[in-house]
Amino acid sequence: MYYICRMKSKKLYNRITLLRQERGISRKELAERIGVNFQTIGYLERGEYNPSLNLAFNLSEVFELPVEFIFSTEPMKPLSSELYNKSKK
Repeated sequence: MYYICRMKSKKLYNRITLLRQERGISRKELAERIGVNFQTIGYLERGEYNPSLNLAFNLSEVFELPVEFIFSTEPMKPLSSELYNKSKK
């Protein structure tokens, strides 16, 4: 007999909305490019759904950014703060 352990998943924070808007991509267009329903993009953006590893990598390829720049288990700092802190070093 097999038992399935259901672990509560951690909340993932993301920059999908920001990245999508910067590139002028609609939810529908992004969904088509990664092979999901456009509503899935909305769920991801609002943090109502955590992506599979495959979906996270697909988003990473579309945005040409590392997965860890798009997703985090900690709240995201504003990009302006991150850029400012890097320029001070």
